Amino acid sequence: MNNLNKHPRYSNRVHALLAIACATIVQTRAEETKDSPSWFKDKLPAFLTEGKVNVNSNLRYEYADIDSFGGGPDPAESNALTLRTRLGYTTGNLSGFKSMLEFENVTSLIDEDNYNPAGLNPNSATKSVIADPEATEVNRAWLSYEKMDTTVKFGRQRIVLDNARFVGNVIWRQNEQTFDAVSLKNTSLIPKTELFYAYLFRIHRIFGDDHPAGNWDSDSHIFHVAYDLGKPGKLTGYGYLLDLPDALALSSSTFGASLDGKYTINDAWAASYKAEFAMQSDYGDNPIDYSAPYYHLNAGGFYKKFNFGLGYEVLASDNGTIGFSTPLATAHAFNGWADAFLATPADGLEDMYAWIGYNLPGGVPLKILYHDFSAEDGGNDYGNEVNILATKKLGKYFSLLAKAAVYQDGDNGRAGRTRYWLQAAFNF
Repeated sequence: MNNLNKHPRYSNRVHALLAIACATIVQTRAEETKDSPSWFKDKLPAFLTEGKVNVNSNLRYEYADIDSFGGGPDPAESNALTLRTRLGYTTGNLSGFKSMLEFENVTSLIDEDNYNPAGLNPNSATKSVIADPEATEVNRAWLSYEKMDTTVKFGRQRIVLDNARFVGNVIWRQNEQTFDAVSLKNTSLIPKTELFYAYLFRIHRIFGDDHPAGNWDSDSHIFHVAYDLGKPGKLTGYGYLLDLPDALALSSSTFGASLDGKYTINDAWAASYKAEFAMQSDYGDNPIDYSAPYYHLNAGGFYKKFNFGLGYEVLASDNGTIGFSTPLATAHAFNGWADAFLATPADGLEDMYAWIGYNLPGGVPLKILYHDFSAEDGGNDYGNEVNILATKKLGKYFSLLAKAAVYQDGDNGRAGRTRYWLQAAFNF
């Protein structure tokens, strides 16, 4: 440079070139900043504003009469009119990250003394249980990260696997069951296969935070693999290792597999089928040493506006001491809607059932089911049940429902019960 200073002409040229280079760099960086989104001016605001609001409101009247409650003229009858409202927000995507926050409120629109909200109201203790107590709580609150077809989610979340027979959100009750968990889902590591794992460290049950059994601590592991077979249907394998310190007798390990699918025969006919088998044994600190199988078979048909089918489900017993249990299931959907068998009897349960459905004029599907129950160990008659359901969609967001269940005991002294519901829902 000292030599260049001796020649002003060359020095001026060098300085000019340096000035042009610096100006070019500044202009290029400015253009890059202008064209690419900045973190605070673009990405973060989009993460917050390009999300989705969800609103769910469910107005329901429920009548329940369970023979084992009361002691005078119709003291067991419960009448509940409740409104469930959920309001949530899911953010947009920020470099693979998403988050959600959802609140849930259940309000009784008539005096809560008119029904027994799962034992929380001493004034209605003689009335039949309708497990929809008033509650306000955080229903879901999670953070997720998605990359290469893999999603990791942490926080309070909804987990529903298959038909919710083993793990579900108990969607029928007003207060949804959700899980404090870490979950992982992958859809590409194995072709046509979805892999799912979750560690559950707390379970928020349908009874709400004010109920003694409203929340369970958990040290549980959920493994689930689903393989798409194409036309034959879906093959599923699972392992559920449930360690429940607040419900030790329900701590269990369950391993099983299922095959289910639907086959179109022609324009008028189609068939559905399901076969499932599982084995369960004690796990964690369960004080009872046991093992029991589970199996479920059903076959259905579809003909134009009709559908029909038969099924056989068995939750077996270990020598009459304890039955196969499904403590995290959406149990209302199985073994009759009267909820006579939310918990499996010690001598197990056999459920032979049949259904027929028809799409009524005006887009109203009607379904009728019949269940015949007996004990798996010993074969005692556990009675029968009739279920009826009709639904109607009103546009994109509204729906109506009417539903009834009548359970009649056999010769084993279980309480008969009647339930029916009228419901209007809005979902956005």
